[in-house]
Amino acid sequence: MTSTFRFRLTILAIAVGAALAVQSVAAAVKVRADFNKAFDFKQAHTWAWNPQGEGHVMVARTSKDDPEAIKRLAEPYVIKAVDAEMPRHGLATATGKPDLILTYYLLLTIGSSAQTMGQFLPATTQWGVPPFAPGTQSLEFIEQGSLVLDLSANGEAVWRGVGEAQIKTDLSTEKRAALIGEAVKKILEKYPPKQ
Repeated sequence: MTSTFRFRLTILAIAVGAALAVQSVAAAVKVRADFNKAFDFKQAHTWAWNPQGEGHVMVARTSKDDPEAIKRLAEPYVIKAVDAEMPRHGLATATGKPDLILTYYLLLTIGSSAQTMGQFLPATTQWGVPPFAPGTQSLEFIEQGSLVLDLSANGEAVWRGVGEAQIKTDLSTEKRAALIGEAVKKILEKYPPKQ
């Protein structure tokens, strides 16, 4: 093999790996949105970040978690992703008074999932299995994260998009940035709402 062919093959492998990583991140984010049906979104053309602060981080994992440290790490990625996505949805950055104010919330917590012996059996055991006390057979603790994007007008929330994903503690900085970027993109796909 020539070195040029090997180089092209390496570049192709890297591109395929990156595409698969982004695809797996995209599949991991669940999104939902809600909005004020009385608000006319066709009249909103400009937006700005909340002047009291772009967002807030709330953590309910351990007593040692520092929300401010997490905010310093995550906020630049959230801001960059939102700034890139908003023009794609018909909203320009306001130079004067904005039509919409955006605030983000990053919520980090731990959830759990448990299965007990017999939980999938019908209420009446037709298979002749004697009743037994349920015992936990599977217990999993899951770190979960939610990114909430709130749009408000005249001090009232008019649209809220929420993206939820399982967070793995061993994710690299690049994968966390990709997860935040993909969450923002998928959340804002729900804007503007169909009225």
